[in-house]
Amino acid sequence: MPGGRRRHGIATACLSGLLEDKLAAAAAAGFDGVELFVPDLLGSPEPPGDVARRCADLGLAIDLYQPIRDVEALPPDAFAAALRRVEHAFDVMERLGTTTALICSSVDPRAVDDDELAARQLAEVADRAADRGLRIAYEALAWGRHVNTWDHSWRIVELADHPALGLCVDSFHLYARGGDPSGLRDVPGEKIFFLQLADAPRLDMDVLPWSRHHRLFPGQGDFDLTALVRHLDVAGYDGPWSLEVFNDVFRQADPGPAAVDARRSLLGLGEALAGLPAVDLGGTAFVELAADPDTCREVTDALAAFGFARTGEHRSKPVGLWEAGGARVVVREEAAPGPAAVAALAVRTPDPEALARRGTELLAPRVPLPHAGDEAELRAVAAPDGTLLFCCPERPEPGADDFWPGDFRPTGMRPATGQVLGIDHVALSPPFDLTAEAELFLRTVVGLGAVGPQSEVVAPFGVVRSRLFASPGPDPVRVVLSSSLVRRGGWAPGVPAPQSVAFAVDDVLAVSRAARAAGLALLGVGPNYYEDLAARGVEDVDGLAEHRVLVDVDPSGGQYRHVVTPVLGGRVFLEAVQRVGGHAGHGAADAPVRMAAQRRARIEVSGR
Repeated sequence: MPGGRRRHGIATACLSGLLEDKLAAAAAAGFDGVELFVPDLLGSPEPPGDVARRCADLGLAIDLYQPIRDVEALPPDAFAAALRRVEHAFDVMERLGTTTALICSSVDPRAVDDDELAARQLAEVADRAADRGLRIAYEALAWGRHVNTWDHSWRIVELADHPALGLCVDSFHLYARGGDPSGLRDVPGEKIFFLQLADAPRLDMDVLPWSRHHRLFPGQGDFDLTALVRHLDVAGYDGPWSLEVFNDVFRQADPGPAAVDARRSLLGLGEALAGLPAVDLGGTAFVELAADPDTCREVTDALAAFGFARTGEHRSKPVGLWEAGGARVVVREEAAPGPAAVAALAVRTPDPEALARRGTELLAPRVPLPHAGDEAELRAVAAPDGTLLFCCPERPEPGADDFWPGDFRPTGMRPATGQVLGIDHVALSPPFDLTAEAELFLRTVVGLGAVGPQSEVVAPFGVVRSRLFASPGPDPVRVVLSSSLVRRGGWAPGVPAPQSVAFAVDDVLAVSRAARAAGLALLGVGPNYYEDLAARGVEDVDGLAEHRVLVDVDPSGGQYRHVVTPVLGGRVFLEAVQRVGGHAGHGAADAPVRMAAQRRARIEVSGR
């Protein structure tokens, strides 16, 4: 298993549903234990003993009972009331059969800034816990009234000097306050009682709403969790890696897939900590498009205009192979009507079976692909949105035929030369509530890394976020993920979930000229766009306008020159892309203009 086998836990607060739904999802995803969130227990009709038996039947330990709030640095009357709450919590814990409780730093307005008082009161709570065979993990909330950093909480634990009192390290609270995790190396491992992991994007906002709404699973945000767990390893922490993620999307999602995604994140973190070699990819082997017969004709006409030729016909399936230069597109004809879709992305790798096996170890389902006896046995795993990832061998040698001998009958047609170099990227648009899941799949299973920050543009029909992911090396696999921030209602003339395939070319002007001569109606935009390009110093805007070329310019002057088709079959469009001056982006700045033009093109064709 990637990264070795560590105990994995998840807070019930991470998942949607009733307590029984959450526990079942955690167990099915392979978690070893749970943090039992007090509100989940309060909302359950089952007494603690029955909850404990349910967990045991599912193979789940109750690793932590949490949270107990506002206990330390209080005036005497408030502390006395806190002790009554604590004793009740200890009663519940004994019935649950769990031994560790989380106390988070006080936010009570009556709390005073007095470390010695806080230490004395926590020591008294720890005395009561020890009498019952329990222990207390003390956590610094990032918005705690006086204690809001991990090192401050550690000073109080040291001052209390009680064997039943230790630290709870929470990655969100640590990084949200700009904390340095390297100091954790100096904390005795036996005093680190618990670890809670959460990732998050870097946002300029108050820590409380940031925590409540924007936490993510490891690998989905910008925190360096690998460094954190490495420091804890040095300190000697040997407890579970447990997830505590508050997120509006996850708390409304189906708990089954969410729990799988959560555990995949921990497997990926373990792999990163172990320093295992990066996924070795040798570029994109092909992209598969699926469409009904009418849309197939639209797509294949556009491919032909870009210089592709139908070089092969599958021997047993309604599938055609289209080639141009180093690019291959497989077009599968579907009997049922429906929008076109990117059905699969195929990547090259030295060991296809190892990559497919890695996918299943990271909880991506292996997809059996029926084939005739003389056809290649392809290896595939499914992405969260159902798109297939095919694992293909590298080319045996330059110019050699590596495309499943025996699967396709040659048609005798030859593609045009000197125009298309290969597949530049594929762009997908998962629903907003599944974007983080898709990103994690690309990072962990496929081994792609984010290229630059997330972009956010105001498009004609809503704000759109997008991000490019790519593999390292001279022939990268690139995938762009885009999403609208809200689900569309009745007024939604834009394409709800557009997808695209972009071809790398060495001269986009020549490709445009040839495509239009072949009858392809490339997308055009108005003069305002080109006047703006000229104002920004882009040369030959008249020629760019004539050839319908859009240009995104990066801060160093690199250019992303591209021509775009209208939307084909209600969902998919094609691009030809020329990268100039090392431009590494994906044309995000042009997205609003491109979407407006595609909308107008649809109106011209359909009247709506």
